[in-house]
Amino acid sequence: MPFGPFDKQPVIEPAASEWIFEGFGWALQNFDAEVFFSDTVLVRPTNEFFPGKVDSVHGMAEIIFDRVKSYAGISHWPTVVQDQRQCQSVESQHITIQGALRGPRGIADDSVADNQRLVIPYNPQQINNPEGMIATYAHILSHHMGRIAKAPPPGGVDNWPQATELLAIFLGFGFMFANSAYNFRGGCGSCYNPYAQRDAYLSEAEATYALALFCQLKEIPNSDVTPYLKRHLRGVYRKSVKGISNEAQAVDQLKQMQGKFGTH
Repeated sequence: MPFGPFDKQPVIEPAASEWIFEGFGWALQNFDAEVFFSDTVLVRPTNEFFPGKVDSVHGMAEIIFDRVKSYAGISHWPTVVQDQRQCQSVESQHITIQGALRGPRGIADDSVADNQRLVIPYNPQQINNPEGMIATYAHILSHHMGRIAKAPPPGGVDNWPQATELLAIFLGFGFMFANSAYNFRGGCGSCYNPYAQRDAYLSEAEATYALALFCQLKEIPNSDVTPYLKRHLRGVYRKSVKGISNEAQAVDQLKQMQGKFGTH
């Protein structure tokens, strides 16, 4: 077995895997561990999870976003979707969220005016790259959610883009981040549309490892995961699961957070 020694190499650096465990701990403490263990689902990139079709780009963008909001457990947040070409800076936006931050105890208020809703931009070029669009939406929502946290993520603001991607995977969108983390740029120029891609901050391996940790915490078997991953990531996933299984104490510590950190 000439390649045997290489099989023992971890999927990601130990410091990165430790940070991912710490990031999940931060998310469980700040964004309702009970909702995670009881209600959060692993969102699959399928028509079953994203049904519906309309003729307009804006209509499709709205349909996809509504599903992302629902799976993230924040259907009650007052939001409005806008073409990014029409958006002003929304960095300093603040909204009022009634009831729980996320989960079934949230209270929707349909009377909120559009100018008081959180503006969610979308890139029309992404409409033919649904996984990238879903990941982008989930990352935007995680950015706004992360700002509400009572404590900064591990690594602080220097790791903010990575931490908010990790938070999106914690919300159930791991497939989208792993599958869209890298996009081949070779081949004929007319086949590649850079505007349809998303900016990725976690590597393919890191996103896949985080997905594996999500599934271990939720006790989701490999057979329910690997068919939805890009082919070259399936081995990475299985190896990640094997590595995480060797961290039983750290996994148990995360599981024990259920019930300790409830609704905001």
